[in-house]
Amino acid sequence: MKNIILLLLMFCSVFNLNAQEEGTDDLKKFGEHEVKINAIMLVVGAVEVGYEYLLNNYSGIGISAFVAYDEELKDDIEYFVSPYYRYYFGKKYAGGFFLEGFGMLNRIERDIDILFFEDDDENFVTDFALGIGLGGKWITNGGFFGEVNYGIARNLFNNEESDWDLVGKFGISVGYRF
Repeated sequence: MKNIILLLLMFCSVFNLNAQEEGTDDLKKFGEHEVKINAIMLVVGAVEVGYEYLLNNYSGIGISAFVAYDEELKDDIEYFVSPYYRYYFGKKYAGGFFLEGFGMLNRIERDIDILFFEDDDENFVTDFALGIGLGGKWITNGGFFGEVNYGIARNLFNNEESDWDLVGKFGISVGYRF
């Protein structure tokens, strides 16, 4: 009798676990990888692309890279590379409102122009910043998504050489989940 009850409990628990996995697959639908491009930066004069790996329903890790091509924007910031972690609060798989913690390796303009050097590289300083951000992600049934985000960070190392103590990132991005 004990063996029959034990066998019945094991069968019910395996059946229950399979039902939970199928529910997770229904939420996920497409995959754990996302690629995106920041559309607002294309208008401003730069290219920012990103990749995100979704860890589960509520979190993901990713990286974005920014390179300025407009000369006016290039005078202030040349590039940044920003790894991040996001926590999602939405009902869809890794979607809806999110909070973000990020790092940012950036190359920005110094506040003091060096008069004796003709090399433009001397007018820039490389720094690393840590920051927080927030945003929202809306996903279509076809795997495409739109995203709005904003973040602010503080440079940690070369504050005396630059008047850029705080740096930010923002975007209106479009992408695809696969």
